[in-house]
Amino acid sequence: MKPFGPFPPEFVDQNGELIIAGQAASDWLAAHGSPLFVYDAAIVAARIARFRAAFPQVDLHYAIKANPYPPLLEAMAPLVEGLDVASAGELVRALAVKGGDVISFAGPGKRDAELEAAITAGATINLESAGEAARALEIGDRLGVTPGLAVRVNPDMELRGSGMKMGGRPSPFGIDAEQAAAVARQVIAAGADWRGWHIFAGSQSLDTAAIIETQGATLALAARLSEEVGWMPPLVNLGGGFGVPYFAGDTPIDLDAIGGRLSEGLAACDLTVAGTRFAIELGRWLVAEAGVYLTRVVDRKESRGETFLVVDGGLHHQLAASGNFGTVVRRNYPVAVAHRMGAAPEEAVSVVGCLCTPLDRLADRVALPRAEVGDVIAIFLAGAYGATASPAAFLGHPAPAEVLAVGS
Repeated sequence: MKPFGPFPPEFVDQNGELIIAGQAASDWLAAHGSPLFVYDAAIVAARIARFRAAFPQVDLHYAIKANPYPPLLEAMAPLVEGLDVASAGELVRALAVKGGDVISFAGPGKRDAELEAAITAGATINLESAGEAARALEIGDRLGVTPGLAVRVNPDMELRGSGMKMGGRPSPFGIDAEQAAAVARQVIAAGADWRGWHIFAGSQSLDTAAIIETQGATLALAARLSEEVGWMPPLVNLGGGFGVPYFAGDTPIDLDAIGGRLSEGLAACDLTVAGTRFAIELGRWLVAEAGVYLTRVVDRKESRGETFLVVDGGLHHQLAASGNFGTVVRRNYPVAVAHRMGAAPEEAVSVVGCLCTPLDRLADRVALPRAEVGDVIAIFLAGAYGATASPAAFLGHPAPAEVLAVGS
């Protein structure tokens, strides 16, 4: 048998039934069908409140790539200072709930039409290369609109323990720290509205000490680059990198320790004295633990000594849980039989999806209470990189339903 990660503490059981935002999982499925993503808005709001308490001097930006579900964005928009997007499609969704002046657009390979849309909306373009800077300036001239441009820096360090390292190596993301000041000077000299630095070293780290170290190094790098430019940045986006505990043995980060050390660093930073604002950009830390993927068992089968629960969902909805989204070693997300929460495990089973591929395995040989055809399997930590990060069109199965739970 293989272990699985911890359940988010906000989810409880009532007489063995999984309760999500005050309603039983079976009630959510009865109302919306299966498979279904349920996102608990109260959990997201509580995460934001925790951030505010730990980082009182820092703006909060939501990276909507983690979950761009429109009702969720609408609920989050009043609670955060900014939204970060990575495509024209995400820009449209962000503009539906927030003004362009608080939206930033990151990512390599921005098309001219995307740059034009961002400039027209007044969004901040996080420049990923000198070539992108030149194109943005030319487009601004053609439109007669001053573009808002920040320089995304490929830092000379990486975030230790991060699931996806975004700095400290050759990268399609950002401008190497050695060239960043020169590009910023060119942008300023061309008359653009320079909006500062975006420095993102990595994501999904559960190493509190590494996050503290990286944030200190990021502050130092931003100060050094600003001195080279000779111009104080309006904003320094410190990136994110806060991980969540998906797997057995994972432990949450110490948010208060990180916030306390960052407050000390900001107090000693010349940029703070000059009036620079600072932001942290988070995605999964805000929404991952708020989501549950519910999928119904359509078949139970035995094959050469192993038991398989075949469900009506799969990796086409929840690719990350299958281990095929940036995971080197396949490990199990938290999983449960939704009407037997808290019951003792009775058997080792694999939960597999309905796709015709052996990759479609949502849980691998986990110990669960016995489940039969018609029962509901809950996959937790499904609030980030779920529906929109999965190959929904593969084999032509229906898209999952999604719902924002606002109960108590």
